[in-house]
Amino acid sequence: MASLWRNREFNLLWTSQSLADLGDGVASLALALLVLAETGSPVQAGVVGTLTQLARLALRLPAGVLVDRTDRRHVMVWCGVLRLTVFATLTVAVLSGRTGLALILVVAAADAVGSALSGTAEDASIRSIVPIAQLPTAVARNEARSYGASLAGPPLGGLLFGIAHAVPFLANAVSSLVSVVLVLFIRKPLQAEREEKPQAYGAALAEGVRFVVSHPFLRALMFIAAPLNFAIGGVLFAVIVALQRNGTPPAVIGLAETIVAVGGLLGAFVAPALQRRLSLAALARLICWAAAALLASVALLTSSIAAAVPLGIAVFLGPACNAALFGFQAAITPDRLQGRVSSVIMVAATSMAAVAPVLAGALVAAWGPAAAILFFAAAVAGSALLATFGSGIRHAGDRAPAEAALRSRTSPQSPGSGVRDHDCG
Repeated sequence: MASLWRNREFNLLWTSQSLADLGDGVASLALALLVLAETGSPVQAGVVGTLTQLARLALRLPAGVLVDRTDRRHVMVWCGVLRLTVFATLTVAVLSGRTGLALILVVAAADAVGSALSGTAEDASIRSIVPIAQLPTAVARNEARSYGASLAGPPLGGLLFGIAHAVPFLANAVSSLVSVVLVLFIRKPLQAEREEKPQAYGAALAEGVRFVVSHPFLRALMFIAAPLNFAIGGVLFAVIVALQRNGTPPAVIGLAETIVAVGGLLGAFVAPALQRRLSLAALARLICWAAAALLASVALLTSSIAAAVPLGIAVFLGPACNAALFGFQAAITPDRLQGRVSSVIMVAATSMAAVAPVLAGALVAAWGPAAAILFFAAAVAGSALLATFGSGIRHAGDRAPAEAALRSRTSPQSPGSGVRDHDCG
């Protein structure tokens, strides 16, 4: 089997979405800075950021239905065209001095729409261009891309904004154009042939939800991923609040998030090696129990930046576990359901994380940072118990029989597609 680095189609898709992710990171800070420059209102700057996050979360489920019933390449291309258009328009508006909050909100919303749709289309497309055995490695590379973009995007956005207010938006317009061109160069189809008549939206979404909740492994995946995301976000916020209370300089507080992101980036690089040495079930148990212990240890370090170190180590283990779990999920999900299953799991896994900062702030105010951190560590311990004793992860633990079963149940699709489909019992 050829190395994933020699997979032309995957590398084109990965590079295209890397530009999109980097653009999201640039825009997240540049749009906030633009609002502050135009209005001087931190509240209005916060509204832009909140709108972006809410739009991405709200669009996840509709995006899953859309990419399962349409050409996924077309979805990514039109999303790139949308982002190219709005960022080019904003660039012209900034240069002409006609920027207003309404236009900035439209650009932020359109960027969120493009990000949600193209990200879901990419997730659903991977199995069409990557062999089943290499899916975990492909997911690990996507994890590295996400962490790298989160590290590089905001500083780059600030740097470009410092050169001239229009520069980061011009750069995003150019990167969107390049992203579209790269997707157009992908030769293979990004989905199997669609034979059945498209369902109504409600019926299509219900089918995706039923597939997830009726499958033991996918149910377990949701109940493991959601508390982990919830706890890591909550502990990070609790650490930030604790450091601020102790009079830590803002620059040092910002270093906490950098440490966490670096941990995830390094973990993504070693994820393939960990996957080769540990079964899926062993990885899931390792990340859950290690994260519970590491997060609990943070409670002892809340007075210094050292609190971010065990949190970064916990995140370091995440990409290997994510790659194994989501690679297995992509392998066992029929192509026609890839978008819906991915979106249902992602909404379930990230919805709890959205309330983590609010809850963390309330717990810190009521009982102090140590108690808040221990609360979140206990949530991860619940995931660890499920990973250890739950049947869904345990039955998926032996990867060799699982892969053999998958191959034995595959059936060839259209010539040249490079995809195999199967049913999941």
